[in-house]
Amino acid sequence: MADAKVIPFDDDRSRSGGASRPARRRTGAGGPGSGRGDGSAAPVSALQGAQVPELSGLSPAEAEAGEGGRGPRQEAVDADGSPAGGWERRIAGGLAFLRRRVTGDYDVDEFGYDEELTDQVLMSVLRPMADKYFRVEVKGIENIPSGGGALIVANHSGTLPLDGLMLQVAVHDNHPADRHLRLLAADLVFHLPVVNELARKAGHTLACAEDAQRLLERGEIVGVMPEGFKGIGKPFGERYKLQRFGRGGFVSTALRAGAPIVPCSIVGAEEIYPMVGNAKTLARLLGIPYFPITPTFPWLGPLGALPLPTKWTIQFGEPIPTDGYPPEAAEDPMLMFNLTDQVREQIQHTLYKLLVQRRSVFF
Repeated sequence: MADAKVIPFDDDRSRSGGASRPARRRTGAGGPGSGRGDGSAAPVSALQGAQVPELSGLSPAEAEAGEGGRGPRQEAVDADGSPAGGWERRIAGGLAFLRRRVTGDYDVDEFGYDEELTDQVLMSVLRPMADKYFRVEVKGIENIPSGGGALIVANHSGTLPLDGLMLQVAVHDNHPADRHLRLLAADLVFHLPVVNELARKAGHTLACAEDAQRLLERGEIVGVMPEGFKGIGKPFGERYKLQRFGRGGFVSTALRAGAPIVPCSIVGAEEIYPMVGNAKTLARLLGIPYFPITPTFPWLGPLGALPLPTKWTIQFGEPIPTDGYPPEAAEDPMLMFNLTDQVREQIQHTLYKLLVQRRSVFF
C-alpha cells in the first residue's frame, strides 16, 4: 500500500517565514550541518525579527537540553505509541487503495490473482485467526526455496478447508523472501457464488495439471492437498490418518516443471470441527460431498459453525528435488508411485512426531 508523505505541523526546518523555534547549538566535531570542517560550532544567525537566546555561557549538556533544560526533544508519538502521523498515513493509504479499486488502477494476473487485495485485505482478515485464534506455530519455513517454483504438498482435514487458508498465511507472513502461496482448489470452490471470486483474487486456481505446471514454470510456490474431500470429510475417529493421495498427478507436474516437492504436515486442524456423523441424504440433495454432524452443528445453529480454538503447528519438511530426472520420467508410473509414497510417508511420520510432542489439543 502506498504511504502518503506527512509533514509534521511542528517541523520548521524547511520554512523561512513565521515564528521559529529558538536555535540550539550543536556539539561534536564536524557533524552534519556544522558548517565548518575544523570541528568548531558554526555561528548562529538570527532570522529577522526572531529572538535568539544567549547560548555561549551554557555547557554542552545544557545547550543540548535547550528550552529551559527540559531534556532532549523527543519524537512525537500517537496515543498507541506509533510515530506521530501514523494514523494519517494509514488513512491516506486506505483512501489511495480505495481510489485504485474504484478506478480499476490495479493488476491481476491471467488466473485472476490480485496481489494488492490479498496483501492488504484478505491477509489482514485471516491473520488474526492464524495468530490469535489458532496460534499457528510454523516450523521449517527455510525449506521453502527463496526463488523459483516449488510444490508444497500437505495433509487436508478439518471438515471445512480452513487449513489451506492458514497454510497460505503461514507462507505469506513467515517466509523471509515474502513469497506467496498459490493453492490448487477443487471444482466446487469455483462453483460457489462469492467464494469463487474471492478464491481467484487470493491466487487459488483449479486443481489441474496444466495450471499447476504453468505456475511452477513461472517460479511460483504452489500448494496442493492430494487427499481432497476424502481428507476434510473423514470422520473424527480417523483423524491424522492420511487418505489415498490419488494417482500421483502432483508428482508428474513437479517432474515436468523440475520443481522441488516440499512435504507439509498440519496438526490442529482435525479437531476444529469433530465430525461424528455425515447426513449423506441431505448432502446429495444439496449437491455437496458430505453434510457434517459435529457435537455443536447443527444443534446450536450458526453458533455451531464456530471452529474450536485448537493450537496448530505447521511444519515444512526437507524438499525432495525433481530436477535430476530426465524429461520422460514424468511418464514413468513406477517412479511416480515411489515419489508419491515417499511424500506421503514423510508427511505421516511428521504428523505422528508432532502429535507426540504437543501437550494438549488447545495449548
